[in-house]
Amino acid sequence: MRVGFIGLGIMGSGIALNVRRAGHHVVVSDIRKESAARHIDAGCEWADTPRLVGEASEVVFTSLPGPDNVEQVGTGPGGLIEGMPRGSAWFDLSTNSPTVIRRLHGTFAAKGIAVLDSPVSGGPAGASKGTLALWVGGDKSEYDRFLEVLEAVGDKPRYIGEIGAGSIAKLVHNAAGYALNTALAEVFTAGVKAGIPPLELWAAVREGANGQMRTFDGLAGHFLPQDFDPPAFALKLAHKDVRLMSELAREVSVPMRLVNATLEEMTEALNRGWQERDSRVAMMLQVERSGLDPDDMKCTPDEISSVRNPG
Repeated sequence: MRVGFIGLGIMGSGIALNVRRAGHHVVVSDIRKESAARHIDAGCEWADTPRLVGEASEVVFTSLPGPDNVEQVGTGPGGLIEGMPRGSAWFDLSTNSPTVIRRLHGTFAAKGIAVLDSPVSGGPAGASKGTLALWVGGDKSEYDRFLEVLEAVGDKPRYIGEIGAGSIAKLVHNAAGYALNTALAEVFTAGVKAGIPPLELWAAVREGANGQMRTFDGLAGHFLPQDFDPPAFALKLAHKDVRLMSELAREVSVPMRLVNATLEEMTEALNRGWQERDSRVAMMLQVERSGLDPDDMKCTPDEISSVRNPG
């Protein structure tokens, strides 16, 4: 296929090369032409503007720093909208705002051009090796039409819903990771200050139940099926553990904003009379605050199994 690629930074550079290695005709562009040297050596063509990329392509991919850059490339002077022909498609790989990508989707749809949000996860190493998760929102028929190219971008493409869905998934994924980093920083500093060398502490906790679990797999045991009875680990026992961690941190003068907030959350759950239920039942407080009906969050065991064991 004739593929356009705009944005040859730390992620886009490797992705564009993989698309070229897959046998597609690739036209590249970036604000710095020198960043395209490897791509030109690999047989890609250079275009000076997004408009020229669009004119030369059946499908365009962008990998850009943020929403402002995406809008500029899409609808700014010399932008994609000036060059992409009716019937072509634009997949934005950037971590973008759902609001922005939905607005661009409407603007381009009026000209017969499909826009899909397709953020990736896997870091620079995954971009180079082609081992990226790829979450796509938009027209399913366009996803199917360009699946061959998407599989050159990453080895785990997944269509997840209407326009904006990919961006929402990426933001959930990344925000969860950074929140976990903050929590880990809290408990690790307290553990080290309380007397355990950091390497020994890390070696110990990575062998525990949480250490051996994929980050999001824990959601499937209790929260998604809303199965809190009988408990795997009772709330009253989990509350005691978190309280003891909070007390230890106070003894060694380590602030614990997230752990203390967690203790407050679990205390509220205890006050609901949930002490004998599974500790994950405290997560339902946030469902209540969000305004969601609990049934909107609930997944059946068969649905969960279909994700864990696709095919």
